[in-house]
Amino acid sequence: MFYIPISRHDKVSPIYKQIYQWFQQEILSGRLSANTQLPSKRSLAETLSVSQNSVLSAYMQLHAEGYIYTAERKGYFVERLEPLSLGAPSLPAANEPAPPSAQDYTYSFSHMSVDAFRFPFKQWRKAEQAAADASLDSWCDIDPPAGAERLRTAISYSVRQMRGVECRPEQIIIGASTQALLQLLVHLLGPDRSYALEDPGYQRIRLLLEKSGQRTELLPVDRHGLQTKALQNTASDTVIVTPSHQMPLGSIMPVSRRIQLLNWCYEKADRYIIEDDYDSEFRYEGDMIPALQSLDKQDRVVYMGTYSKSLLPGLRISYMVLPPALAAAFQEEGTHLIQTASSLHQQTLARFIETGEYRKHVRRMSRHYGEIRELLIHEIHQVFGSHASIQGEKSGLHFLLHVQTKDSLASILGRAAAGKLELYGIDRFMKYPEQAPATLVIGFARLEKASLPEAVRALHRACFPSLEGSGRLT
Repeated sequence: MFYIPISRHDKVSPIYKQIYQWFQQEILSGRLSANTQLPSKRSLAETLSVSQNSVLSAYMQLHAEGYIYTAERKGYFVERLEPLSLGAPSLPAANEPAPPSAQDYTYSFSHMSVDAFRFPFKQWRKAEQAAADASLDSWCDIDPPAGAERLRTAISYSVRQMRGVECRPEQIIIGASTQALLQLLVHLLGPDRSYALEDPGYQRIRLLLEKSGQRTELLPVDRHGLQTKALQNTASDTVIVTPSHQMPLGSIMPVSRRIQLLNWCYEKADRYIIEDDYDSEFRYEGDMIPALQSLDKQDRVVYMGTYSKSLLPGLRISYMVLPPALAAAFQEEGTHLIQTASSLHQQTLARFIETGEYRKHVRRMSRHYGEIRELLIHEIHQVFGSHASIQGEKSGLHFLLHVQTKDSLASILGRAAAGKLELYGIDRFMKYPEQAPATLVIGFARLEKASLPEAVRALHRACFPSLEGSGRLT
């Protein structure tokens, strides 16, 4: 008779499942060979001091999955299975080591983070409760492919007020991520297009386009953003830009170059500009710079925004504003799509915007991030002196730190990881990362005022370990 350990206090796995799992492992491991007869329901139930129903339920599941078979008037027997091959060991993804979890870091300079501790959860839960109570019947339905109408209406008002974007709710498409929306947009734009991308820039977008069979061309970026003269010399008909805060250089595209970009687009009827406005809510010097879309007079700019930076990345809500022609194409071709963003989060966000809580939160966080940014820059100047320079600090949640050192970027990042610093370099934004200079992408959303001096000293140690204890660099 078989010995099967049974836990009668396991609230996760009931008794029948424990019996099933024991037999499953014995059969898969080969310890129970083919055609071995299993005990009868009664005898096994008596041996284990369990009910026959528990044994029957386990046998029925094993039979349903093909682990055992029945012979009339004889009972249950083990099926003949091929040995389960272990196969070749999985290889780690190239250049993609698993990052340590957040709690493993002493200080985080991540450009991907936000300050979740200052999120107004009380106001958000109030909006969420109102959304849940408003119409219980609506939760039985699937949102339209474009997203909840109430949220699209709220967004159309919000982006007009905060970013100067002119649009109607019918032009807005909501999705769970910018990447998902970009995939949809590529489909709407059609095949045989060529996309111009910023270099350095988002490599995930480049990989997404290339893996979907699209042609891409990388164009240089300077202190004014993407170089439009380089664009003129390409065969590209679509360009993806981050004009309000170039990722990662932080360049802000002046109106002169924005006009050049629009004029390039207007030269041919099939050209489009995709404006990725990923963190434009936060600007620290002067007034807010309107979106490129606000200058567009021929409906050629696709505006893309996200709430990952201004709220929380985990909410998974992004949106794009389509020109009327593409919005009409979506109405014809998008009816088969299923909305990817949470219905409850959409309805909650709509109320969060309508009540003014979203705008108040952005203002609060702009003040907070602005103070952190100013103090951080001051500390860097004090500790690094002339051996480092800062770029792209006027808006957004990151800036660049160019380190004057003969050490490689990989060496700096390795020492940072050993010192429990979450830190990233410009290499992750380059097609050929091995060519990256000693330039760091410094995010500051998760830094606290009190910890800034020690955080900067730890950053300095990662950059200049041989100067530890020698005082300020000059």
